Amino acid sequence: MPAPLAGVKVVEVGQAVAAPLAGVILAELGAEVIKVEKPDGGDDARLWGPPFIGETGLSFHAYNRGKRGVTLDLKTPADVAQLKALVKDADILVQNLRPGVVEQLGIGPADMLAANPGLVYCSIWAFGYTGPLRLAPGFDPLLQAYGAMLSLTGGPDEPPTFAGAAINDKSTAMWCVIGALAALRQRDATGQGCVVDTSLFESAVAWAETPLNAYLATGKAPARHGTGSANLVPYQTFETADRPICIAAGNQRLWVKLARAMGHAEWAEDARFRTGRDRTANRAALVAAMRPVLQQQPREHWMTLLTAAGVPCAPVNDIAELAATPQLAAMDLLRKMPGSDLQVVGLPISFNGKRPHPRSAAPTLGQDNAALLPKG
Repeated sequence: MPAPLAGVKVVEVGQAVAAPLAGVILAELGAEVIKVEKPDGGDDARLWGPPFIGETGLSFHAYNRGKRGVTLDLKTPADVAQLKALVKDADILVQNLRPGVVEQLGIGPADMLAANPGLVYCSIWAFGYTGPLRLAPGFDPLLQAYGAMLSLTGGPDEPPTFAGAAINDKSTAMWCVIGALAALRQRDATGQGCVVDTSLFESAVAWAETPLNAYLATGKAPARHGTGSANLVPYQTFETADRPICIAAGNQRLWVKLARAMGHAEWAEDARFRTGRDRTANRAALVAAMRPVLQQQPREHWMTLLTAAGVPCAPVNDIAELAATPQLAAMDLLRKMPGSDLQVVGLPISFNGKRPHPRSAAPTLGQDNAALLPKG
């Protein structure tokens, strides 16, 4: 089967994570993606490490695989004209330059849609395209802070905690691709291009959707519950005699099974724990009752027992353990970069049971200038 986006041309004027990741997604779905970098050093992520592969940070290799690469100094009119020539027959442009810069350079939506009225022009902003912070710069941790995500992560007596991954960068890349593909379908029907805007701020608010909705409904700010859920109990990690385990008794049936499997069927009839509302109201008492029981046996004992009882549970793996899991191997999620033994995580999507492969390694700086840029 041909790649889903075969024949689609994308120009990416991006750096760091969000726009390059959007470009990787489009590339591995089959689009031709041309990455535009500044001549003096290129994408800042080339220097992000450790680890480094050669002179280039691993994250650059991961977020720019499968692309072609050119260098343009967009502060010069001649190179802006070359960018417009690249975009003239493109389907999608993705950019995440600092707010206000694209208009100053003459490569904003109006300029590019004038060059190609059928273009889908995608911008990834920090705080959004309007509002008092529209010109403010932003990186993932700043948006985790501003978007209240830090206030939701960690234990009740612990300081606010960052998520372990750049979740706003990554989710914004996905929203950008979703918007681009929707606009592309509309363009194919109408012939008209479209401007697609998304931002790290909007992604952060989307992650905080449930507690924000609850606050708007009740006026009460949510508390932090560590690894636990605000709405479901027990739905968190627990220490065992050796290693932590995550238990997710997400409904009444599972709670009854859990109580029985732990040898305390009476918990299911305890007035404090009988219903989901009861368990949430008496979270501290229930967790205090479960902890010493779970600590009597090692994790493998509880994994075997709870799995047999039909109670959802999982070991709390570290990265080395994740890398060694049979499930990771079975899902064929790791991909080798063409021309090397370097492995990276592939796209979390398959088509007819086949996961896309990188078509090439990340481009060296300006490697396709001669092939792709107009002469003269």
